[in-house]
Amino acid sequence: MDLDLRKLRYFVAVAEHRHFARAAQALFIAQPVLSRQIRTFERELGCQLLTRTTRSVELTPAGRRLYDEARRITTVVDVALQRVHEAARGEQRLVVAFSPGLHVSDAVREFTASHPDVVVDVLPLRWWERDVPLREGRAHVGYLRRPFDDTGLRTVPVGHETKVACLPVTHPLADRPTLTSADLDGEAIIDAGRRTSSLEEKFELIASGLGISLVPVSVAGSYSRPDLVYLPVTDILPVETCLAVPQDGCAGPAADFLDIATAVLRPPARDAGTSTPLPT
Repeated sequence: MDLDLRKLRYFVAVAEHRHFARAAQALFIAQPVLSRQIRTFERELGCQLLTRTTRSVELTPAGRRLYDEARRITTVVDVALQRVHEAARGEQRLVVAFSPGLHVSDAVREFTASHPDVVVDVLPLRWWERDVPLREGRAHVGYLRRPFDDTGLRTVPVGHETKVACLPVTHPLADRPTLTSADLDGEAIIDAGRRTSSLEEKFELIASGLGISLVPVSVAGSYSRPDLVYLPVTDILPVETCLAVPQDGCAGPAADFLDIATAVLRPPARDAGTSTPLPT
């Protein structure tokens, strides 16, 4: 069967709102129309996507899988259409994604000085996205911190960054000057056993005494707060930072930015480790 993109968007709206009336309002269509479209979509697919009650709508296992796939599909389509319209207007646009704590402003400034005709947008990544925007087409270049899936990507290492332990100021270890991995044995690690949707949520949980976390030192520097402390962990290896572009998209402005950003962001050999000071 041919996938009906309109019905897929209708399904995504219902899945996100978990309510037909609210989804219909967001789509600017009548609720009975939306209900009929979803029922038709289920018949076309040959499986039930939603479990309906008088008060709520829940996703079936098939519905959850389709929702995960549908978000990627609709994002790719939206990005493709945007690029078609930009090409029709004769525009060149470069989207640079960057992981939390990393900064691309110096590279962007250098690039725009030599490419004034290219519009540059920056896309701050949520901590868990990593390489996803590159694969979905939402970004042309990424300034990322490993680990991430580099299959199908061209990556250029530009440096290394250490991690520090983030603890609440009330933690028994908070007065130590440094820690080792052994000191953290038995600690509840946020994101290892409890996933968070944002860094703000993570740090709020840590400050509340619900766990600790290991974070890159640049992230620690960006989220200084009086109820948290950041301590070096002496036996943890640094993580690699690198630039990444899709192998099939490394041309034109993306390739030029990659060359410029590599030169700008790669530190001198003597500064290969991070020089970002810990927040006080």
